Amino acid sequence: MSTPSWVQDAVFYQIFPDRFARSEKMAGRFQFEDWDTPPSPHGFKGGDLYGVADKLDYLKDLGVTALYLNPIFASASNHRYHTYDYYNVDELLGGNAAFEHLLNKAHSMDIRIVLDGVFNHASRGFWQFHHVLENGDGSPYKDWFYFDPERLNGHKHWGAYPTPHEQKLLQGEDSLTAIGYRGWWNLPALPKFNVNTPAVREFLFGVAEHWVRLGIDGWRLDVATEIDDDAFWQEFRSRVRAINPETYIVAEIWHEAQRWLQGDQFDATMNYEVTKPCLAFFPKKLDLHVLHQQGNYQGIHHTIDAHEFANRIDHNLGLYKRDITFSQLNLLDTHDTPRFLSCVLEDKSALKMAWLFMFTYPGAPCIYYGDEIGVNGAHDPECRKSFPWDDESKWDKDLHAYAKELIALRKKHETLRRGDYKRMYSANEVMAYARVHKDEEIVIAINVADEERTVPLPVRKKAKAIFGNPSINGDQVTIPARSGVVIK
Repeated sequence: MSTPSWVQDAVFYQIFPDRFARSEKMAGRFQFEDWDTPPSPHGFKGGDLYGVADKLDYLKDLGVTALYLNPIFASASNHRYHTYDYYNVDELLGGNAAFEHLLNKAHSMDIRIVLDGVFNHASRGFWQFHHVLENGDGSPYKDWFYFDPERLNGHKHWGAYPTPHEQKLLQGEDSLTAIGYRGWWNLPALPKFNVNTPAVREFLFGVAEHWVRLGIDGWRLDVATEIDDDAFWQEFRSRVRAINPETYIVAEIWHEAQRWLQGDQFDATMNYEVTKPCLAFFPKKLDLHVLHQQGNYQGIHHTIDAHEFANRIDHNLGLYKRDITFSQLNLLDTHDTPRFLSCVLEDKSALKMAWLFMFTYPGAPCIYYGDEIGVNGAHDPECRKSFPWDDESKWDKDLHAYAKELIALRKKHETLRRGDYKRMYSANEVMAYARVHKDEEIVIAINVADEERTVPLPVRKKAKAIFGNPSINGDQVTIPARSGVVIK
């Protein structure tokens, strides 16, 4: 087995640090936007890591066993994908002391921590990049990034903030020629590392090793395929695994990823390939305007039936080796997508059914902060709202109870975490499958119709419901409208 054994049993919770929770310890140190105002691209709400630590009891009660934190290192952006110091936690989050406090407290509660690693690009504030801006061709760091020689030797205008003319050039040509250096997706704020340079590779590997030595449990790798170099990721894996063989390495890849999931690079991906059919099957209608605000969901134009959904799930289950499939990070939404509720026109029955599928399906389920209480939001920045801790009237207590019950169900039954998957039925707006482990079989059936459905399912004679309210009559199972059941 090439993947960490703990991942198959994990329940993840993704946190966007600036928006999750403020702490009393940081109160008054900085001026922030009002917590309850709408999020903006450049504003800071003041969530911090002491605040996350303060809410670990809440997360433990929900059933969470692992946190995935969006970037926490020093940065001049609220999302912190513009890193300027990889060895120090942002002071706005409480600095290194806050992170060590969070890590120690989480581990004492058997909650693991996975950090976001942004290794494809840095920021304009990154020291080595700044050094080249100051010294041009004379800087020993000039090969850390991709620079235009004409800028380096001073023959053309030089700077990290494009002129209006250069901004226009960026619309039609590569940033290397338009502004003098290559930015990720031509964005001037994100100069792309040249990982062909040995010193760059060593720097990035050193960062990864440092935080694993400090005690983190894994890395989520931002835009991992943009470092198009198998040897880089193979060495990354070998070096962090030499420190902790149970380090989880999960990559942001939005499509099928066989090249990178051979057991020598990543353990898993953020499993958007399962998110997409979930978005298309469980709702009655989709908000296509919200769904298509960003490019990654452009392929979803309509809902699909149970048979197509089951076929797509079967396809996904056949892509990788078993231990990798069972280590995939399964999710319904993230900081990079509209929230599931907003995509499905606030249809909470769709969210519940999608959760039921996710928590009874192979892989590690992940809840995006606030989903469990009904937080909604279209694409960035709306999907990054502040968690409404001080106003529980904004909480959907029914959703929270439902999520908590599903998490408890998954944790109680090893079969739902480690059992083989077996397709059983996919027609008439009903999808049914079983998880089989040792001598136990658990059957899950989900009915997306507006009416109850009775379907043939070969359940055992004394089978009973352990979730939901089915009617079982021999091998005929009736599932209530817009809901799901679990039978053992």
